[in-house]
Amino acid sequence: MNIINNYEYLLKDLSTLKGVGKKTALLLKKKKINTLFDILWKLPQSFTDRSKLTKISDLRIGETQSIKVEVLKYNFPRIRNLPNKVLCRDETGEIECIFFNSYEGYIRKILPINQLTTISGKVGFFRNKYQITNPKYVSTDDAIVLKKHNKYSLTEGISEKVYNKIIEQVMKNIPNLNEWHSEKIISIFNKISWKEAILKLHDPKNIGKVNSNFYRRLAYDEIFASFLISSEIRKKIKKIKKSPKKFENLHQEELIKKLSFKLTNDQLSALRQINIDLNNKEKMFRLLQGDVGSGKTIVALISGLNVINSGYQVAFMAPTEILAKQHFELAKKIFPNYINISLLTSKTENIKKKEILKDLNNNEINIIFGTHSLFQTKILFKKLGYIIIDEQHKFGVNQRKKLSDKGGKNCDILLMSATPIPRTLIMSVYGDMDITLIKEKPKNRKPIITYSKIEDKVNEVYAFIEKEIKLGNQIFWVCPLIEESKKIDHASAVKKYEFLKKKYPSKVSLIHGQLTIEEKNKIINNFQSRKTSILVSTTVIEVGIDFPNATVIVIENANKFGLSQLHQLRGRVGRGNKQSTCILLFKSNLSENARKRIKILKSSNDGFVISEEDLELRGFGDVLGFKQSGIKNFKIADPILNKDLFALGEKEIKRIENEEINISKFKPLLKLYDQADIINDIV
Repeated sequence: MNIINNYEYLLKDLSTLKGVGKKTALLLKKKKINTLFDILWKLPQSFTDRSKLTKISDLRIGETQSIKVEVLKYNFPRIRNLPNKVLCRDETGEIECIFFNSYEGYIRKILPINQLTTISGKVGFFRNKYQITNPKYVSTDDAIVLKKHNKYSLTEGISEKVYNKIIEQVMKNIPNLNEWHSEKIISIFNKISWKEAILKLHDPKNIGKVNSNFYRRLAYDEIFASFLISSEIRKKIKKIKKSPKKFENLHQEELIKKLSFKLTNDQLSALRQINIDLNNKEKMFRLLQGDVGSGKTIVALISGLNVINSGYQVAFMAPTEILAKQHFELAKKIFPNYINISLLTSKTENIKKKEILKDLNNNEINIIFGTHSLFQTKILFKKLGYIIIDEQHKFGVNQRKKLSDKGGKNCDILLMSATPIPRTLIMSVYGDMDITLIKEKPKNRKPIITYSKIEDKVNEVYAFIEKEIKLGNQIFWVCPLIEESKKIDHASAVKKYEFLKKKYPSKVSLIHGQLTIEEKNKIINNFQSRKTSILVSTTVIEVGIDFPNATVIVIENANKFGLSQLHQLRGRVGRGNKQSTCILLFKSNLSENARKRIKILKSSNDGFVISEEDLELRGFGDVLGFKQSGIKNFKIADPILNKDLFALGEKEIKRIENEEINISKFKPLLKLYDQADIINDIV
């Protein structure tokens, strides 16, 4: 094989391989191995050394060893369930090979009589005779047996021997691909080629060498491929020419003056960036990222007003009906009377819904709030010019591109996220977008004071929240699970609710993910209207609604949550002018890592700092929210270990963009490392 640049060989289906039938292919696909290329990234965990021959007299019982023997005779019993035996010898002694569930014909084939054969397996001893039961490797060809055999983390049903045969087929035919990186980049990795790096990756003696040139070169390949795809999508969007949104800043300034609070410098800066994009001929595709409580929504609404005053409609999408309604109410409160505002949810009556759809199509509604349903095919806009999506962190790059396409060429798009992403991962998560950060909190917001308490002292917590209730304040009480688990000693939300209800009758409510939307809405509305004082919850309150009157959040088993999630939960309070408190409850037997997390949270209210610390402490794969953010699932690249490679990739992408380098030479790289549909639009 080895055809130059024949990367398409690696994209072939598994069924093209010898020994891979339907059953084996299905087992491999369960491990997300669909193509020959996928096989390359299931790395060996260890190896079995079968490379040395041992004489029968020197065999060590209980160890895996290799021997070269002559087959003397067969013993094939005619009684069912009895094993087949083959007597073998070398110049130092005899040994029996025992076979269960193997046919006579097969045994005669692999162990021909009076012929030297190499055997490898675990050595046993029975009735004064050495034996190997079901030897792993049997061959007259030494080269097949006498080597170090890799051990992989396998799917149940596939033996090590079978898997090694599969991967060896692929390794033998790896094509010599033309180099896609510049000489400068390759020299960083000692000029090792992609093929050479792959071969080294599966060499038993290189297991675990994550700092080697071959490993780092392959890590950089997938980082760069991810960045390049995002860059091309971003460039493609920028090429879409639109009619600039023309508006007077007068309306904006009037709205800002009417606000009961002063916008922060970060908010004003973000608004300027967005307005510049709206005025440009290039389509806007921007992320407004801000920590919890940083005031992203007001920036989005003001920019929406500017779009409306330029003659276009605005669609504002939120992840939940509750949050959509909250944004709707805020817009009604601050927008001028001439702005026609609507809310469309599943609770909207059919007659009203038909009226809204008609008005949207006639351009009689200026801005509409709702959930994902806003983008149903039956909902038609007359002149949609701006899409705002709140809490977009669960959208991946494919979904974002589809969204951009759906909006039309004159439709600008603003996505908002309250999930701070570590600097290392920004390009990985949001490389297809322009990014605006809001880090500064409103001036009237007081930092949330965070305490940690051992569960034994929970009575002190009860005394504290009693005082808060008397002051007219409200409390969140967060538990990890809905119901009691026999396996995990976590607090149950249901059990806690029942306990608190006895302690504070008529003041406690319960919300969790298993409730219907109607039930959730009722509970939230009761809490917002202060009919209840304590809301017991699972993590469903992590994002979304503002509760200005909520001043305390208690988080049980705080050590079981990641830093980023704890910060998100903590951000449910501190939305008003009052001093707010977060209480972390935990058991006394804390791990060192849990102690570190709690210490960091107590010392910082900065979500971006916390996300960096979370990444360092828990690792890329474990950080809650990152996997839901559309972040690329890297095969071997690690944002902590390969921090310098992420920076290098970002720098190289900027160079390619600035020098307007043709990316056609990267086609094999892109095709191999990201087979998403969007590739077809790029190369």
